[in-house]
Amino acid sequence: MAAPAVAARPAVTAVAALARRVPWPSAVAAALVVGYVTLFVLAMVHTGYDTWGALLVLPALMAIGTPVLARVAAANPEKDVFRLLMLAMALKLLCAFPRYLMAFVLYGGAADAKMYHQRGSELALFLDTHSPLSGTFHYDLGMKVAGTGFIIIVTGAVYAITGPSLVGGFLVFSWLGFWGLLLFWRALQIAFPEADSRRYAKLVFFLPSLLFWPSSIGKDAWMMFCLGLTTYGVARLLDRRFGAFLCIALGSLGTGMVRPHVTVLAGAGLTVAYVLRRRPQQVSALGPLRTVLTVVVLGVMVMLMLQQVSTFFGTSGTGGDSVNQVLSETSRRTSQGGSVINQAADDDSPQFSLNPAGLPVAVVSVLFRPFPFEASNVQNLVQSVECFALLVMFIRSWPRLSQVPRWFLRRSYVAFTIVYTLLFCWAFSTINNMGILSRERVQVLPLVLVLLAVPRPDGDRPRVRAHSRPPLWRVQPGQWGGRPTALPGTAGPPGGAVPSGPAPPDPAAAAPASARTPGNRPTQGGSTRP
Repeated sequence: MAAPAVAARPAVTAVAALARRVPWPSAVAAALVVGYVTLFVLAMVHTGYDTWGALLVLPALMAIGTPVLARVAAANPEKDVFRLLMLAMALKLLCAFPRYLMAFVLYGGAADAKMYHQRGSELALFLDTHSPLSGTFHYDLGMKVAGTGFIIIVTGAVYAITGPSLVGGFLVFSWLGFWGLLLFWRALQIAFPEADSRRYAKLVFFLPSLLFWPSSIGKDAWMMFCLGLTTYGVARLLDRRFGAFLCIALGSLGTGMVRPHVTVLAGAGLTVAYVLRRRPQQVSALGPLRTVLTVVVLGVMVMLMLQQVSTFFGTSGTGGDSVNQVLSETSRRTSQGGSVINQAADDDSPQFSLNPAGLPVAVVSVLFRPFPFEASNVQNLVQSVECFALLVMFIRSWPRLSQVPRWFLRRSYVAFTIVYTLLFCWAFSTINNMGILSRERVQVLPLVLVLLAVPRPDGDRPRVRAHSRPPLWRVQPGQWGGRPTALPGTAGPPGGAVPSGPAPPDPAAAAPASARTPGNRPTQGGSTRP
């Protein structure tokens, strides 16, 4: 019976030796490439370009983003940043698929993405067949450009490059949303270097709402990208870096063409932060004049955006009555469907209170609702779990939040964050539909998470345990029959192999007779322990 076992042993050894010779990383990569090509061929045979076009878009987006992330990681002092960023980008792109399934399987295509895809495909076809230099280059959207029309233009421009692929369009917009999150993270590092950058990165890149909702063709992903660009410009302006106004102008233009009221909120936060920013120790003669001019420019920008908001919502003027009219109309329009939070009034024009005393309730409502007991379906229940977890995280982070007033004056980026958050919660508390609120909330979450990255108080920081002392041998090393242990200050044999040659001298034998008494046993370091 022992002969087969002995004969099988060389075969097992040969298989193990062969397995060690195989370059497993290359083999796994080759298997993935073969599997991807096989999937691509099968998708081309059995599906249309709407589906298999995504298999072309996905690797192209990864190939474009990887070198950019490598440069960002190379300039970052923290370790494993590149791995974290690559994981975040891959996960963000993968979230486009469940977002697509939700829109076209769960809801049967009853989503804005379907309209954007159809109209964007028509615009892409027009762009392919008409040259801008020709005299016939004219396309009628059938609606004003601001708002929905602008997203149709963006979708058409994307399809002119990638082709009209529905799933591919989801991937591109999800990819844009990722770069917005990356810009939020870089803004924190620039304007608030004392913050816990790694903690913020884990929150902003992997919060389920920020992964899921801005991963569809539509306004959410575009707003995430443009708000991130605006915030990045704000950080560069507060830190006196070059290119700040260009980033702010481009980001504000992008948000103003879709949701100008959000641009006004960001402009108000920027104005307060710029006034509170720390002055340099050495101020030039033109410093005060430059500050006044910048504040004037920011004020003019806010007023222009207010006028754009008035035009966008079809109201007259920019006073309190106009704001009340817009917010009340928003409350009435969102008080429909099965996910209503508060039923609207019976009249056609419900009034929304502008009293700031209701701001705490508005903050809780916008950031942490729906509560679990308010969920009316599975989607709301999942969202309520995240909201409850976020609420618990804020409660447990009270030591950090207690430092916010101090950092409000020391780092004006915190002031920008708080002003924008409060204004956003005040304005969007009029939304009475939980589903709409969950999607709209992603426009403020990246800045809300800044509060969870505020440094801990000095006395509340976790203590780093000092390295424990090396263990003291109670008995002679090697007495238990184990491998010989190297003496302190000497390098042990590689791989734990037993060295050949004469055994090292016995420390106990070399010690004086007085040190070998039962009361003074020799230790590893040659010292004695009473």
